Amino acid sequence: MSSEAGAAAPGTPSATAAAAATAAATAAASASAATAAAGGSVGGNGGVGGPGALPHGSPAAGGLPACGPARAVIAAAAAAAAAASAESPAGGGGGGGEGAGAGAGAGGSGSGGPGSARIAGKKAQLRSAPRAKKLEKLGVYSACKADESCKCNGWKNPNPPPTPPRADLQQTVVVSLTEPCRSCNHALAAHVSHLENVSEEEMNRLLGIVLDVEYLFTCVHKEEDADTKQVYFYLFKLLRKCILHMGKPVVEGSLESPPFEKPSIEQGVNNFVQYKFSHLPSKERQTIIELAKMFLNRINYWHLETPSQRRQRSPNDDIAGYKVNYTRWLCYCNVPQFCDSLPRYETTQVFGRTLLRSVFTVMRRQLLEHARQEKDKLPPEKRTLILTHFPKFLSMLEEEVYSQSSPIWDPDFVASSSRSAQLGIQTVISRPPVVRSFSYNASPSSLEQPSGGSMSPACKSASGLEPNIGEKRKLNEPYSVEDAKKPRVVGDIPIELINEVMSTITDPAAMLGPEQTNFLSAHSARDEAARLEERRGVIEFHVVGNSLNQKPNKKIMMWLVGLQNVFSHQLPRMPKEYITRLVFDPKHKTLALIKDGRVIGGICFRMFPSQGFTEIVFCAVTSNEQVKGYGTHLMNHLKEYHIKHNILNFLTYADEYAIGYFKKQGFSKDIKVPKAKYVGFIKDYEGATLMGCELNPRIPYTEFSVIIKKQKEIIKKLIERKQAQIRKVYPGLSCFKDGVRQIPIESIPGIRETGWKPNNKEKSKEPKDPDQLYTTLKNILQQVKNHQSAWPFMEPVKRTEAPGYYEVIRFPMDLKTMSERLKNRYYVSKKLFMADLQRVFTNCREYNPPESEYYKCANILEKFFYTKIKEAGLIDK
Repeated sequence: MSSEAGAAAPGTPSATAAAAATAAATAAASASAATAAAGGSVGGNGGVGGPGALPHGSPAAGGLPACGPARAVIAAAAAAAAAASAESPAGGGGGGGEGAGAGAGAGGSGSGGPGSARIAGKKAQLRSAPRAKKLEKLGVYSACKADESCKCNGWKNPNPPPTPPRADLQQTVVVSLTEPCRSCNHALAAHVSHLENVSEEEMNRLLGIVLDVEYLFTCVHKEEDADTKQVYFYLFKLLRKCILHMGKPVVEGSLESPPFEKPSIEQGVNNFVQYKFSHLPSKERQTIIELAKMFLNRINYWHLETPSQRRQRSPNDDIAGYKVNYTRWLCYCNVPQFCDSLPRYETTQVFGRTLLRSVFTVMRRQLLEHARQEKDKLPPEKRTLILTHFPKFLSMLEEEVYSQSSPIWDPDFVASSSRSAQLGIQTVISRPPVVRSFSYNASPSSLEQPSGGSMSPACKSASGLEPNIGEKRKLNEPYSVEDAKKPRVVGDIPIELINEVMSTITDPAAMLGPEQTNFLSAHSARDEAARLEERRGVIEFHVVGNSLNQKPNKKIMMWLVGLQNVFSHQLPRMPKEYITRLVFDPKHKTLALIKDGRVIGGICFRMFPSQGFTEIVFCAVTSNEQVKGYGTHLMNHLKEYHIKHNILNFLTYADEYAIGYFKKQGFSKDIKVPKAKYVGFIKDYEGATLMGCELNPRIPYTEFSVIIKKQKEIIKKLIERKQAQIRKVYPGLSCFKDGVRQIPIESIPGIRETGWKPNNKEKSKEPKDPDQLYTTLKNILQQVKNHQSAWPFMEPVKRTEAPGYYEVIRFPMDLKTMSERLKNRYYVSKKLFMADLQRVFTNCREYNPPESEYYKCANILEKFFYTKIKEAGLIDK
């Protein structure tokens, strides 16, 4: 068909009409067989498949007209794709979904690049050809009208040019209208008689469809995936029919017409930006808008993984629903990129949350991986945006995509700054994202509430049964009293500074969001690995239980049996019959940890809502899955589940082997629940220790370690910034050489320049007037000196009276020395005064034995001194 050895676009001017018609007939036969094998046509029962993503090497894998900073990310990928891709979608390339490296193959990103540009050039060339040449081209696809008995569906040149065609003959040979058809022997004029009075504009439109038909022929011919071949063949037939009837292509059947879901992805992302970032300054908000544009642009040129690829990756997903959306995407968004006779829609404008959920996880991982590979090629000003802000943007968006209660998908969403303020909106650089969906790769059927079973809140959220654990406060939900009383701390660090620090707390070369599953730090939190596995869908958490009122659910029963086995193996001293009775008792529930479809751990518990506590009965993880953070993550999910149900106390009897685990999870022997509340309710075990844990409803336990780590990094950076601002270096403190062991913070030179301020409690007790402080300390010291037990401490110890004293006591102090210091205004604060007098008592007790008179005097005088200090109001009574 072309001199370009299988790489040229079908329908080039070099392909003669006769050759194209012959090839089309051959393709029709083979494609019909493929259609039969694939099970129907587009829009038929069950719809069209499309297990093939946009075929490898498609023109859509070429250069991407990116907006803003997106150019930097994808330039290299676009260049590589342009060099490697053929014009046909059946060319070579990377695998879809999981395997798209730089984003050029299926599952990658691209646009209508050089391939579609070349097609457009050929269309322009053909449209500028003589009318006779145009009629010849259209005649190939026009049925014979010589008489009604002629069944010829396209004129075939009796003198086909050589194969491959010669370049010097391509444009010079013009076939006469009297030239007979090689198939029916009727003249070319009989095939194009309906075009005699057609305008030039209409003829050019039909010629564009002709080239698209020839392009799709090559797609059908080269595509290896049967379902994708089926979609191409349907569009091939649709466009051929349009040429025959001079109509406009309309995709018919059960696919429906765009838009397929409201709000669209584009509207949802816009709502997300308004919902989360409307409170930011304009400069920072513009950065977020750039990130949103970049994300939407990538989706519009993203190559979906095929249903067959998706089935292999996630066998439990709703493949039928994905297949319908995949077919819609091929017909309305992907193929029209290079066949412009078909109406084209942007993916982000016609699809909504359903499609975004199905591609987000894979797309996010590949975007970050591509950014990591291309980071050295990015300009410095784009590197921070793409490597630091973009991953955080995606993480926050992921939470809203998979949250069942996110307001950004509300068709009546209205953003307002006041609402944003009430909701306590987090910024892109604040607390880490919280992905609450325990298993967002599962199909709807797998998330149904089983009879007698109970799911964890996040699982219920995924199935629409309960709102998400991490949902924001609704507009009409009142503030709690605790929130209302929370004052703003004077001296709080401005949010602008926090945002700026957050943008630099991680090395962009090393940090690309939470997907760094293979590079866990040696100092990572215990539950970090488990949290990442949950996010990737490797593990799931479900709250399950038996029921006597509903028909048993097979899956729940299998999980309960698995839990009984885990508890029996891990708790060998516990009778198996006892474990079975409690696990299957309808009053008990179990938080099950599921990995690869099987139970690997769990926590069995019984809730006592009227008593305000829950009893943890069994807690175990199978031995070969221990030391992976599963136990900590299990307990954290259980805590959040109970916060959701407003039960804020755990009680359990722990044996000697479990005490260490429970201590790590915040349990202690200090029981907060009144004894009357739990006596007679909780099961008592001989030789076990009762432990309790009080929950804080304000803490997101599954993300707590991440938040603490981020806060430490912020503080560290703020300290470094403050140190850089303060350039004056003080010589240091010399008072310690004189025997001072403790001084007040405010007496450190330069401390106030750093922004430090004494807390109000301390300031209120410290006399503001130096003269007032002097008078107060003088009165106290005089009373101490007048006390009957002060006689041993009136003057410095003489060496002759106490040999070796100064070898034992390195920092001596006495009341005479203190009087001199007070007279010289040495005591600028009460702490200095108290430190010196305390040293008098400490030195005495250190040198003298407890039964000595000196020792007793020190104790009596110390008690008297603190009484006077309290009376003066310098310390709390």
